[in-house]
Amino acid sequence: MEERCEPNSLSRRRFLTAALGGAALLGATPLLAACGGSAVAAAAPSGPPRRGGTLRVGVTGGGASDTLDPHIPVANPDIARVLNLYEPLLLRDHDYKLQMLVAESLTSSPDARTWTAVLRDGVRFHDGRAVTPADVVATFKRITDPKDPKSGAASLTMLGQVVPTGERTVEFRLTEPNAGFDDLLGQYSLGIVPADFDVKRPIGTGPFRLKEFTAGLQSTFVRNDHYWRPGQPYLDELVLINFAEDDARINALLSSQVDAIDQVPVALVDVLRSDPRMRVLRSATGTWLPFTMRVDRPPFDDVRVRQALRLVVDRDQMINQVLSGQGRPGNDLYAPFDPAYDSQLPQREQDIPAAKRLLAEAGHENLDIELVTAPIQAGAVEAAQVFQQQAKAAGVNVRIRKVDTTTFYGENYLSWDFAQDFWYTRNYLPQVANGSLPKSPYNETHWQDPQFTDLVTRASATVDTAARTDLLHQAQRIEYERGGLIVWGFVDQVDAHQVYVAGLVPDRTGISLSGYQFREAWLGTAPVDSGK
Repeated sequence: MEERCEPNSLSRRRFLTAALGGAALLGATPLLAACGGSAVAAAAPSGPPRRGGTLRVGVTGGGASDTLDPHIPVANPDIARVLNLYEPLLLRDHDYKLQMLVAESLTSSPDARTWTAVLRDGVRFHDGRAVTPADVVATFKRITDPKDPKSGAASLTMLGQVVPTGERTVEFRLTEPNAGFDDLLGQYSLGIVPADFDVKRPIGTGPFRLKEFTAGLQSTFVRNDHYWRPGQPYLDELVLINFAEDDARINALLSSQVDAIDQVPVALVDVLRSDPRMRVLRSATGTWLPFTMRVDRPPFDDVRVRQALRLVVDRDQMINQVLSGQGRPGNDLYAPFDPAYDSQLPQREQDIPAAKRLLAEAGHENLDIELVTAPIQAGAVEAAQVFQQQAKAAGVNVRIRKVDTTTFYGENYLSWDFAQDFWYTRNYLPQVANGSLPKSPYNETHWQDPQFTDLVTRASATVDTAARTDLLHQAQRIEYERGGLIVWGFVDQVDAHQVYVAGLVPDRTGISLSGYQFREAWLGTAPVDSGK
């Protein structure tokens, strides 16, 4: 691969080095020395999409626990793989609207106890076999297997039977009404697989099929010639490369080792925008980076401590310093795009005197706590550092323990007393099912509130929209008042790609790089170096 430089690359390198913290990029200096000329920036592609080529994408995080299992994705590389290898019955699109995928329709009975899916005609697996109702039945049997439940099982507790009722029809028979069951099915972790699925030979209906996979390092995919969308994907090959640190990911983009990266550090957005070789992709999302407090362990088992730490946060300062203004303040609740989101709750503001009072009442005037952080998502480590400084005003000493992403999501994940996490955009009930119920797969706070659980259960079974919204507002107030999450803001997703990459668009789901929907990506002509 040719190295590409530009006349002012040394000054830009110095700026990037400072922005990323000193020596972060010094290891790439020999690359600059090898350049004897300047790069000619490619023009942005125009006209209809071109077929062919390999797209190389730098993806944040991942490690030894990386997986090809469609039903247990955790880190960003897992999610990117899942979204390109597999497809669920339906999924939210770039505008955060439910879109039919493997199913061409999904309808509910009047009492919301029976949901009928009609499979899209012509959808085939990577090996050419047609998707059948039996495959759908086997998929959900695998997900909800009581001996080995997958991450989506917690949101499907009301699922009684999945029954084939025709050549292309499947009924989901629920044990109780659920008016939002379509939203529960529209999750990337519910990809349809063949009845004889083997994770060692991963087969789905996605736009790409697997070529090579090395956990913690790289995944390579090739076009699925059986894909049901005419003409897609445009690429011949897709390569996903893990990057644990920001500096390595940025270096790879600047040196054209990759064509696109997710999660640009906000301090570098303007720098990349000024580079004629680059394009910055920004999306307003419902993504959030919570601080997570285990409500079953001291000192966080005292609601006054949890309330005090929420009052410590200056949310506007957090947005400005962590995100450089590229986001909006949160109010300790998630799911801001949900029509049932309670926007009438008072916006929580920093209140140091009140925080001190609550801590004194709880017997923790000089609270000393450890906060576990990792580069799990752009802004996570920076948020921990800003919180540490804000907490000092209330007499709280926060000891930051930074670990790598593999350690963070290893055997201690869900055991940290005080830590962080990241979540993409979801509506309220699907998010509750994933993280806020006793049996949720990712209940970081170990939240178990009987009143809250009862309200959520009743809301799920309520068909009337107004009545359901009232129940959800009651549940949200409970989380707002005594939950274990500090939701300080919602993050604009900022990614970057070379100017010759086309087809990537803003995406409200919060999933990077057009929702990792690389079936839509295509390549124009890359620049050629001159002066060699």
